[in-house]
Amino acid sequence: MPPTHHLTAWDDPATRRAWAKLVTCAFLGQALWPAVWLGLLAWYVVMSISWTLWLFFVPLLYTFYRAFLQPAYISGAFHTRRLLRAYPWQVFKEPESGIGDIPGATAGDVWLRFPDPEQPAETLPMILQAHVRSMWWRRRLGRGYTTEKTAQVREVWFAGDPRFAAVVAAPGPRRFHVIRQRPTNDRGVAHVRGASPAAVERARRAGVCPPDPNSTTS
Repeated sequence: MPPTHHLTAWDDPATRRAWAKLVTCAFLGQALWPAVWLGLLAWYVVMSISWTLWLFFVPLLYTFYRAFLQPAYISGAFHTRRLLRAYPWQVFKEPESGIGDIPGATAGDVWLRFPDPEQPAETLPMILQAHVRSMWWRRRLGRGYTTEKTAQVREVWFAGDPRFAAVVAAPGPRRFHVIRQRPTNDRGVAHVRGASPAAVERARRAGVCPPDPNSTTS
């Protein structure tokens, strides 16, 4: 059962253990991926004959990509912790999800809907951005039918505010993934959508930067 009785998700020991594993893997990747790339490059230079170009091109390209991407994994882990420290876990059984067909989504975008905390009858979609860290979720959501994979996200743990940002997790918790409300104004941040001052301040403590409610920028 999820630790919904805690004031924040971070108060749960299992959540802290899962986050420690996440950040450890992020730091290990920061050390290992560049080392693997340099090792492959050195091996290619030493063994430089024509056929090795094709043998090493894909591994070199992939390891360089992962080495370049790894700092974002580290910053993402610490953003995850800020959200977990600010919000409690909520559990949603079979939350509505889909692919495309909502405003702001392209044909291949996967999305989830969660209730507005201040207007529970209204739900807000949050679109999963397409990148390596979202692949596990994208392969299991929005299918409209049940498979062994989609059954793994029949229950979704949620810590955050759908008007701003949140951490979603598979039961456990595991497979932490940060999702954000899509930017809707020229400063690259989501509208407050009628959130109370307390909700806006909580989002700021969680590392989100909602617009100033007193701003006239739309």
